Amino acid sequence: MSSSTTSPVTITIASGGTGGGVTHRRSMGPSSPAPGRSFSTANTTTSPTPRRVSSSGGRRYSTAEEAESTEFVRYTVQIPATPEHHLSSAAPESAPMPGKSYISGTLFTGGFNCITRGHVLCSSADSPPAPSHAKILCQMNGCDADPFYTKSKKYPCECGYLICKDCYHDCGGNGGKCPGCKEKYKVNGEDDSECDAEEEVLPLTSVAEFGYGRRLSMMKSVKGPADFDHSRWLFETKGTYGYGNAVWPKDGGGGGGARGGGGGGFKGFDEPPNFSCNGKRPLTRKISVSQAIISPYRLLIVLRLVALGFFLAWRIRHPNHEAIWLWAMSIACELWFAVSWLLDQLPKLCPVNRATDLSVLKERFESPSLRNPKGRSDLPGVDVFVSTADPEKEPPLATANTVLSILAVDYPVEKLACYLSDDGGSLLTFESLAETASFAKTWVPFCRKHEIEPRNPEAYFSQTRDFFKNKVRLDFVRERRRVKREYDEFKVRINSLPESIRRRSDAYNAHEDLRAKKKHEEISGSLSEQLKVPKATWMSDGSHWPGTWSSAETEHSRADHAGIIQAMLAPPNSEPVMGGEESKNGLINTAAVDIRLPMLVYVSREKRPGYDHNKKAGAMNALVRTSAIMSNGPFILNLDCDHYVHNSQAMREGMCFMLDSGGDRVCFVQFPQRFEGIDPNDRYANHNLVFFDVTMRAMDGLQGPMYVGTGCIFRRTALYGFSPPRATEHRGWLGRKKIKLFLKKPTLGKKTDSENNEEEEEHDDVESCSLLPKMFGSSSILGASIPVAEYQGRLLQDLPGTHNGRPAGSLAVPREPLDASTVAEAISVISCYYENKTEWGKRVGWIYGSVTEDVVTGYRMHNRGWRSVYCVTKRDAFRGTAPINLTDRLHQVLRWATGSVEIFFSRNNALFASRRMKFLQRVAYFNAGMYPFTSIFLLIYCVLPAVSLFSGKFIVQSMSVSFLVFLLVITVTLCLLALLEIKWSGITLHDWWRNEQFWVIGGTSAHPAAVLQGLLKVIAGVDISFTLTSKPANDENDNEFAELYIVKWSLLMVPPMTIMMVNVIAMAVAFARAIYSEFPRWSKLLGGSFFSLWVLCHLYPFAKGLMGKKGKVPTIVFVWSGLISIVVSLLWVYISPPVLRNEYMSF
Repeated sequence: MSSSTTSPVTITIASGGTGGGVTHRRSMGPSSPAPGRSFSTANTTTSPTPRRVSSSGGRRYSTAEEAESTEFVRYTVQIPATPEHHLSSAAPESAPMPGKSYISGTLFTGGFNCITRGHVLCSSADSPPAPSHAKILCQMNGCDADPFYTKSKKYPCECGYLICKDCYHDCGGNGGKCPGCKEKYKVNGEDDSECDAEEEVLPLTSVAEFGYGRRLSMMKSVKGPADFDHSRWLFETKGTYGYGNAVWPKDGGGGGGARGGGGGGFKGFDEPPNFSCNGKRPLTRKISVSQAIISPYRLLIVLRLVALGFFLAWRIRHPNHEAIWLWAMSIACELWFAVSWLLDQLPKLCPVNRATDLSVLKERFESPSLRNPKGRSDLPGVDVFVSTADPEKEPPLATANTVLSILAVDYPVEKLACYLSDDGGSLLTFESLAETASFAKTWVPFCRKHEIEPRNPEAYFSQTRDFFKNKVRLDFVRERRRVKREYDEFKVRINSLPESIRRRSDAYNAHEDLRAKKKHEEISGSLSEQLKVPKATWMSDGSHWPGTWSSAETEHSRADHAGIIQAMLAPPNSEPVMGGEESKNGLINTAAVDIRLPMLVYVSREKRPGYDHNKKAGAMNALVRTSAIMSNGPFILNLDCDHYVHNSQAMREGMCFMLDSGGDRVCFVQFPQRFEGIDPNDRYANHNLVFFDVTMRAMDGLQGPMYVGTGCIFRRTALYGFSPPRATEHRGWLGRKKIKLFLKKPTLGKKTDSENNEEEEEHDDVESCSLLPKMFGSSSILGASIPVAEYQGRLLQDLPGTHNGRPAGSLAVPREPLDASTVAEAISVISCYYENKTEWGKRVGWIYGSVTEDVVTGYRMHNRGWRSVYCVTKRDAFRGTAPINLTDRLHQVLRWATGSVEIFFSRNNALFASRRMKFLQRVAYFNAGMYPFTSIFLLIYCVLPAVSLFSGKFIVQSMSVSFLVFLLVITVTLCLLALLEIKWSGITLHDWWRNEQFWVIGGTSAHPAAVLQGLLKVIAGVDISFTLTSKPANDENDNEFAELYIVKWSLLMVPPMTIMMVNVIAMAVAFARAIYSEFPRWSKLLGGSFFSLWVLCHLYPFAKGLMGKKGKVPTIVFVWSGLISIVVSLLWVYISPPVLRNEYMSF
């Protein structure tokens, strides 16, 4: 091995053909059950024997500087030092200083029938290397020795004061005071000789101190540590040993009284510990809703169901013969509303709450043990996916803040990787991510040092609360001010990127035009014909951007560009890297702060004309394959670009459910969506609390909540389409008969499993499945990563009831370094042709074929027998933005409703669910696909009051007492149910009422349009396309809620506006006729007016939104609504002409 800090390895790759070519592959880690493959690290230039292991056919690998005609291409990869790759500490004088990583400094591009290239990015603005190599010295004046650490890699004092071993003993050792905080040392010097610790004499405690009539002594066991050792401490009481009357000494020794302190009623001693709790305490617990609330709630559901039955029976038995058509329409609507209410209410019978214990998670997976003596993190890896598609509608600054919040989460750095999917292939997104990676070197250590919450800089610096609450470090104010100024400069750089890219491209394009003209003059001697030089988009290093250009050209447009992968931040080392003192250019003092950053990767999948790229679902599947090759975390967290991490420990809380007993059956953990920037009145129910806090909590008591598109932690093997290790089939009436299926390992059913047509299924083992290439594609590295991800996602084998678990400490191993051949393989799996003739999008990954691919993907997992969990944290886990403009909100609801209609008419309808799905879970999914059809009956029911007032007829022949009593009972029970839902869910009455209002607004505007579009797609095959929802960009000069008052014309506004105008006109006409009638029937007028007012009250937020901030309504709205009202009125006059005055108001 070379003695330099890095070891060069020359790799030779064949340029094409079928006989040659070498691709070096990483091994899957020492804990992998699959055979590992690794490349040689010998420092030699001879190429190994050619052998075929790559799955990319005749793909060629080369650097940007080499010609395409060379038969073999050689490039050198710098292999960094790892615990398995030890290098000499003494480097020769001629060895260069360690620079930027080859992988993180290289842009990899490629695609179908294209050369995979590695473009080395050279920029003069590269930031200096991290201060990981700075010399950390003792902080005592005049001492330059190395600092002293304990065996558990901790500082001698909790304040983090750096001190060498000699100065530590000079200060009195364990009994002295720390020079930094002036407090006594609380952490023993574990680096002292073991014999000193073993020979420590434990003083006897006097009888007078305890008040007992017998003598008590204590003796420390010399046995080695174990997972659970009851004999670690022995207590001697009159010659016998036992725990019944033992006294636990404070600080683990017998001198508690001499050291001061005490508790538990004894001087110098704490309460005895619970020996059985540490090893068996669960990570999570289920908290049921109080019986004082849930029992009346269920009783009211039954009472209202009975009342509805009697009411509908009475209505059917008492028709209105004078207006039989009006009676028939009202009966049809009421029957449908009753069924819809029942489908919505049944899944809410068993709501639950859940809680986690993060201290148990830390103790179980991050504490030293026999299998993990260094106390490295044994938590599994997590790959975080962030998706964006258009930098114009999704501001790069919002995406950058989301990425920064991910990089700063409280999770082991070496177990975390962040992938940004840019489906637009924009250079603006690429360069903004590069700026984000640079700013993260300041922001992430600042968050770790001062425990910042939230760790989104925009959200943190925009808070109005007291920043200095619970802050005790004296340098916080100074460092916060510096980081705030650096963030302001970072925002300016991000905002100036579009103009900077434009100016740079114009300059390079002008230079290219001059070169082309000069070359043409040299060849032809004249400029008779005009030259056409492509207007390219240029990178900062003077090369063409391989993605989308500002002026679209062939192979450089949104639907036609190469695949791009760039590791902005290379994988970190497995050991913590502490920063140094505050330097001249440094902003904060990072001493005793881990300055490592998680891996950050930019990914833009290849797009070519003629291929269906499947929108967001296709981009997510490309990230699944890329991450499987580059990091292969067994768990995946996906976030939208506008949803940032608001709780830095959210990942840990989610992992508690995945790693607890029974967690191997959990396919995903869904977090509630919380939003910022919503108007205080929540005019259009943007918070959607009734769904997230009522419906989702209730589904958590069944088989689990549905997947809602963002803020969700997935088990990778569940995304791969495998079945859970254990499942339950529900047979018989309402699924009351349960049959448990015990499977040793996650299995992959045959195609009949996805179609749900066969009762009995055959399964193949993960590691020996012969269908893997057909299911997952031709990449052998991707296929080899599947059993690794399954193994790393297993539970610990010492958990009760766990089968085929992994041993503790098996994941506390360093991750292997990322090499160029691995990134080249990742390029091949994001090509546009890779998914051809595979199961991607059919049963593997995100499911294609629906606008709401999230609901379908979660449904498929539940249909295979998986369970999901709803994790509601005390501090919001994630926060995002929502469209507060009326038009944008209606289009968002239109997209969701259209996806539900697609689900209803597909094989993903819950009516065809397998027996592994619970009955009430089927009801919940069936209601999710059926609810848009309620809009048809809602439209009719909203017009019926106006028709009744115009015609003088009513839905009943007479206002009898029975009708009024039934109506009162149904209304009162509905209100009581709402109050109890508010009680057990924690929402407010205002939130419930806003949800009811927007249900009517959406049901009369977006939902009917969704039904129409869904029917056109099913019957006529008309494809549905939606535009991306614009994400609001914060502008300090504008009003925070300026978009709330913007009125954008849309055809969706016509139906509710028409309903409002018709009802208002009908009330005025009926009132006028009642006044001038000889025999007015006021009861009929009040009955019709009551229902018209009910409609108008629900549509009030819609009317207020049309008025805008200044109370102006677009003229086109009045024109369309007036025309439709006139047509309806003339049609009614033609059908039912006026009669004599004395007969007009008689029923």
